[in-house]
Amino acid sequence: MSDTPKCTPRAESQGPTARQEEAFLQALEALEQATPIVKPKYQPEVVRRATDLFESEEGLKIVREQAHRFDSVGLFHAGPWEHPDRLLPALVGGGLRAEGQYPSIEMLSELRVLSIAAGESSHSKFSSEQALTFLRTVMGLNLELLYGGETEESRLRPKVYARARRLLALIEQEVSSEGLLEQVLDDIDARVAQRPIDVSLTLKMIEQAKNIQDDSDPKLAARLDRYLKATGPPTPLAKKAGSPTNYRNFLANATNHEIENEAKVVGKLLTLTGLSSEYHVAFLQHVLRKDETGILAIALDLTEVGQAHMEQYREKVFELMRLTIHPATSWIIYGFQQMLERMLLARPEVSDGLTKLVNLDLCPTAQQVTKKHLPRGSGISANAAIVGGAIAILGQPLGVGQGNNPTCQGARALSLWSLHDPGYLLQLLASAARDDTVEFLFEGSPILSGEIGGGVADGKFDLKLDPVSRILVPHLDRIYDEKMKRAALRGEDPHKWVNPALYGRWVPNSLTSINLTNQTVSGYEDFLRLFYATHHPLYDGGYDLVYPNPVGLLITNVHGVFLGYHAVSIQRIAEDEEGKVRVYFFNPNNEGRQNWGKGVEPSVVGHWEIPGESSLPFEHFAAHIYAFHYNQMEVGDPKAVPAEIIDEVTAHAKEGWGQAFTWL
Repeated sequence: MSDTPKCTPRAESQGPTARQEEAFLQALEALEQATPIVKPKYQPEVVRRATDLFESEEGLKIVREQAHRFDSVGLFHAGPWEHPDRLLPALVGGGLRAEGQYPSIEMLSELRVLSIAAGESSHSKFSSEQALTFLRTVMGLNLELLYGGETEESRLRPKVYARARRLLALIEQEVSSEGLLEQVLDDIDARVAQRPIDVSLTLKMIEQAKNIQDDSDPKLAARLDRYLKATGPPTPLAKKAGSPTNYRNFLANATNHEIENEAKVVGKLLTLTGLSSEYHVAFLQHVLRKDETGILAIALDLTEVGQAHMEQYREKVFELMRLTIHPATSWIIYGFQQMLERMLLARPEVSDGLTKLVNLDLCPTAQQVTKKHLPRGSGISANAAIVGGAIAILGQPLGVGQGNNPTCQGARALSLWSLHDPGYLLQLLASAARDDTVEFLFEGSPILSGEIGGGVADGKFDLKLDPVSRILVPHLDRIYDEKMKRAALRGEDPHKWVNPALYGRWVPNSLTSINLTNQTVSGYEDFLRLFYATHHPLYDGGYDLVYPNPVGLLITNVHGVFLGYHAVSIQRIAEDEEGKVRVYFFNPNNEGRQNWGKGVEPSVVGHWEIPGESSLPFEHFAAHIYAFHYNQMEVGDPKAVPAEIIDEVTAHAKEGWGQAFTWL
């Protein structure tokens, strides 16, 4: 692949003893001899003995030599790793970093896949080509383990990280890295297309991509260079300066022509990628000191609309930018650009709401969760960081993400309010940040988040989120959970009452869902006909969708196997560049490129998607939906939907998620 040194641990453990090797082989033999019903009794011993060997490179190779036997002896029998065709590459990194025995089982699973890729063993539903693709994807998703430097977590858990790096280094040695850089760049392209507010993963992938040496294709080098310029020195002048601090000095002595050229470059890179860097911050701070709105408009690459809006509210724009644009918050710049393009400062509730946040007396919780995610010595106050986060979410309503939390309802709410009631969003944010509580009504009764516990996440949040979500989502999670409890025993899906009460007047009061009681499916044809009659432009009677519609989907993996339920919002329904009707939807997990098998692959770019949207052909989306809201007064003729369309969608559903259910 490259001459880049492998990230093996600095202090390698001593090699395995002959006794450890023999113990592993004996455990494997005992498992092989066991009958299927008692194999689970012998599996832990194999894992334990393998764990001992994983402490050294030599021991790892010993286990690797036996990997072709793992399936035949039943090492994964009756467990989550039993079927390699159902494994998800995105989960490998988490498994390798997990606690207890899971990292060892994950390593054994990857070695099993490696043996299939090498042709040493075979699987009826998982070819060697699929195994190779799987392993390359694993490498692409875990570049920080393969090449990355030390982190606080790796320092605290050196053995776990050392084992993971040994494994990935072994995979790299055996699996051709051909196409890895292109794969990583494709992933970066797709993430950039979605314009998430939190760009930490994108930045990490760009940094890791620099370690993949692939000089054979100048097009790949050019693609990578675009991102390196957007997130690092953007111009020859900045590169010559060598640091943002020196860049400021260079700018102070630059001519007006040079300043304008710098502005054009950083502005175009911002629009092209949605990314920025400390160099962009340095340039904007230089312009703000000079009070030059013309250069500022170029540096933000504003359209005529955005530029006119900035000129009209010049004093407010300069005040907010001076407060919020810091080296630690360079990611805010794109949101600032987009907020100006949305002309939101013309709305008094937005302008006044941002001013209120500037001077807000923050509660300890808001102070803590905000400062915790700011670099030490950043020089930016918690209030300024929250204001910057508010600007980002106002500029990027579809960039909100739920992170590693079961809180899709909170992310959907923030997105919808940012789009259709930004003043209300700022009001809620002020309440949560000042009072550590928010108030909602449910059928006339108030619910205060500060007075209730629970929540879908049960108070356990991964707060690697945007600043607004860190503060608001825990409150919204408790409110949502409380409303679900109050509507739980009504004989219908409680979302019928909860969604309108949580999201607001934009959600219709009527809801229909597939009857999935006791793992059975009934009433599916009527459900499909109603969906077409309320959402498809040929059959909905001209009642087009106006506001986002929160809906439930049945999600499958790349092989069409049912995984579970997921919540998204339909943003709009329109024809694409080929004249096909597509559903454009907001996926709160910020990762819209999921392969659901059977030819269903949501797209995030290429079919006229707005940044942040995913899309599917209408029939593919229809085959995965199980619940949606609608207005009873705005329904076309369900009987007008052709039977062949209903039959086609039904067949697709039965062949996918429907295999996990009994159809009546």
